[in-house]
Amino acid sequence: MTPGATFSRYLAGRFLVWCTSVFVAMAVIVFLLDYLELIRRGASRPGVTLLSLLEMAALKQPYMAQQIMPFAILFGTMLLFWRMTRSNELVIARSAGISAWQFLTPAVVVSFVVGVFAITIFNPIASVTQARYEALEAHVLQTSSNNMTVSHTGFWLRQSSEDGTAAVIHADTMRMPQTQLTNVTFLTYAEDTKLTGRIDAKSAVLGQGSWLIESGTRWTPTRQSTPFAQLELPTNLTPNKIQEGFAAPETMSFWQLPGFIALLERSGFSAQRHRLYFDALLARPILFSALVVVAAVFSLRMQRRGGVAWMIGAGIACAFALYFLSDVVLALGLAAAIPVTLAAWTPAGVTWLIGASLVFHLEDG
Repeated sequence: MTPGATFSRYLAGRFLVWCTSVFVAMAVIVFLLDYLELIRRGASRPGVTLLSLLEMAALKQPYMAQQIMPFAILFGTMLLFWRMTRSNELVIARSAGISAWQFLTPAVVVSFVVGVFAITIFNPIASVTQARYEALEAHVLQTSSNNMTVSHTGFWLRQSSEDGTAAVIHADTMRMPQTQLTNVTFLTYAEDTKLTGRIDAKSAVLGQGSWLIESGTRWTPTRQSTPFAQLELPTNLTPNKIQEGFAAPETMSFWQLPGFIALLERSGFSAQRHRLYFDALLARPILFSALVVVAAVFSLRMQRRGGVAWMIGAGIACAFALYFLSDVVLALGLAAAIPVTLAAWTPAGVTWLIGASLVFHLEDG
């Protein structure tokens, strides 16, 4: 094995150790902060226990871990190269003819592999736990929950009112923007548990404050089936509430998103939010590798000038700049001000351009 290959394996191992250490430390801090926030929110809720809040905090952690991964890569890389510069390991490597790009390559490759692992294996796990967390949050803390589900069996809606009545609605198809359901079934409930009636109809159209149901049959526990030509059922749903009621993209795995996006678009709904989230996931391996290059530039150059505090400050500023840029661009993409693909890939592309240009400018290798 050549010295260059040995050094690459050594650096890749050190990179994993440092990034994992930073990731674990950040995850512990985030977990404690989330748990304290849940305790604050649950303090005024009767019957809420610390154990149930602890379960919620644990279920939320895989999703939060996805959010802190880029920052763990950034700070882990900075600490790695700062430590190797302090111990003169990089000085010896440079004197042996190893260029900056050569000792960056192992970390870049490993970060790319970590990104692929994050979206293909870790993301499906995080999506399941996040869906469970949101369900527990709605039940324990009595927050609003998703009221619409789309599958190959049709559309499922749930509506409720302040008087305790509720309805579960199933339809084969839904036509937008008029919000027309075909082959629809309404199951009405009192106090969310007691079935009070069923309505089967050919179609239903969402109007102002009510469903206009046509050509159907109505059943109640005390009466036989009654056919009708037209019927109005009160509702607090609106087209916007229905659109917002879809399952959040964070609760769907990387492998499920393409099929769900295609189903939404075939049904006439906007899949902007889900497509943006999916493209941002695809860009993650590129973003992770770009952060390695940027972090290396900061740590290498600033250590040569003796500025440890400057290195830490620059890293924090870089992290905030990346977070701000991502939020702004993703918001523009969500508002359809720019194409979804451009919005999702801009943070990774800009970070790579900045990092590569700094390396070419500052390093002679």
